[in-house]
Amino acid sequence: MKKYITLIFAVSVLLTGCKKESEVTETKEATAVEKPDEHEDPNVAHFTEEQIKTVGIQMGSIESKELSNTIKVSGMLTVPNQNKAFVTPSYSGIVRSLYVQPGSYVSRGKVIATISNPDLIVMQQQLQQVNGQIRMAELEVTRAQQLYKGNAAPLKKFQQAQTDLATLRSQRSGLQKQLGSIGAAQGYSSSLAVRAPISGTVSKVIAQIGSNVDMASPIAEIVSNSALHLDIYVYEKDLGKVQPGQTIHFTLTNSPGKEYDAKITSIGTAFEGESKTVPVHAQVIGDRVGLIDGMNVTAVISLDNQTAASVPTDAIVNDKGQDYIFIMQDDKNEEDRGNVPESGEKSNKKESEEKEVRFEKIPVAKGVTDLGYTQITPLKPIPDNAQIVVKNAFFILAKMNNKGEEGHGH
Repeated sequence: MKKYITLIFAVSVLLTGCKKESEVTETKEATAVEKPDEHEDPNVAHFTEEQIKTVGIQMGSIESKELSNTIKVSGMLTVPNQNKAFVTPSYSGIVRSLYVQPGSYVSRGKVIATISNPDLIVMQQQLQQVNGQIRMAELEVTRAQQLYKGNAAPLKKFQQAQTDLATLRSQRSGLQKQLGSIGAAQGYSSSLAVRAPISGTVSKVIAQIGSNVDMASPIAEIVSNSALHLDIYVYEKDLGKVQPGQTIHFTLTNSPGKEYDAKITSIGTAFEGESKTVPVHAQVIGDRVGLIDGMNVTAVISLDNQTAASVPTDAIVNDKGQDYIFIMQDDKNEEDRGNVPESGEKSNKKESEEKEVRFEKIPVAKGVTDLGYTQITPLKPIPDNAQIVVKNAFFILAKMNNKGEEGHGH
């Protein structure tokens, strides 16, 4: 809105200047003969130094810039399934305590909940009983060995004692592994610690105190952002331009202030539904602060760099579908008009005219736009060292169009 208010004010200044110039011309028509060159080129606008200063016109030159050709796409942040985990107990039971909430960061192996089940005590009792039986069996093996050596007992009895001991030891090993696999203590306790299987952030807590859970009932979900991916969707017409290794610059759709980077790792081989887009997968690199699974993003894929003549994007104006820039005309061919001033009034007039600056409208074809610059190809020859308008070019176009409307009015 501020830009349009400035435009209206500046155009008013320009029109006022034009009106004053018209009044001066009408006053002098009685004493001066109209010159042939007063029918000005419609593609040239005249500005006084005061007008240039008022509207803030700034000059520059055409530069050689290396700009990146890009493709604009949309997508979503994702976490691969191998970086997600449901926290489930290895034994059924009742949830007695929870130590995490959504957003909590946990390390692998950290206790996030405890459950209880009386059946755990039964298993622990069985283990203690087997331990007692093993001690008795070891004594029996020792006694049978001594009897055998003293020819007081047959070898078969000694061998049977060894077999019984091996069986009990196998039972003990099985019970120990069973209790160990579910994280239960080998002493008497009905409580069982549930630990985080991976390091990451708790995305949601599903169970609550008193819930009856088992190996098919998740207590919580953990997501690791260490391998955050970006899935974007590229239209068929752009698919041939995309390849692994290219860099993607993206911002969050709902928070576009900060830019992040990703690198393409793979390209899909099938269309995504009816959208005629192909999924492209990328690995987020660098800073990941503020990024979480499921966020929507707006992204650009950097294709290649092109070096060409470029101007600030604000230097280009569009009139009736054609893009233009304005160059400042050289005054050398205007120094000698074939008339020498005969009075002080005419000298002052020429001095005023010499302070005018002429801007010519040059049609251009636009190319890549990047970093505030746009590549251009002038559609008519211009000097190599041409000075161009780089700021507030639309004021010149406004004055030029107004002059054309006045001409049609006559």
